[in-house]
Amino acid sequence: METLSPDGLTPTFDGPGSLAARMGIALTEATPERVVGTMPVEGNLQPYGLLHGGASCVLAETLGSIGAALHAAQAHGGFAVGVDINATHHKSARSGVVTGVATPLHLGKSIASYEIVLTDSDGDRICTARLTCAIRRG
Repeated sequence: METLSPDGLTPTFDGPGSLAARMGIALTEATPERVVGTMPVEGNLQPYGLLHGGASCVLAETLGSIGAALHAAQAHGGFAVGVDINATHHKSARSGVVTGVATPLHLGKSIASYEIVLTDSDGDRICTARLTCAIRRG
């Protein structure tokens, strides 16, 4: 479960059973305008030895949700819940680290949408995702 940091705004992955923590996701930057995180390929493979597409979606949704949560808390005193995610897998990864960068497409009063670009250790785009979150008042 994601919890909030001492500032009360930034989600963290400290809770027991956190999917992000189990998958090795590390947050390196977090603002409503840009969220960056990494995830190891090892441990997140499908049976053919490739990064699991679902793992890419987990990284994308984690980063986009953090951005939306920060936007909701700062702009509206509320919280965000995911309502839609889609992902296009462009290239596979077999090893290394995947980096995701989430940037907003729309930050509104009731909806926040993010584009999340995942790249491999060589900087090649492996996945493009789009996440939409509903903004709820606290």
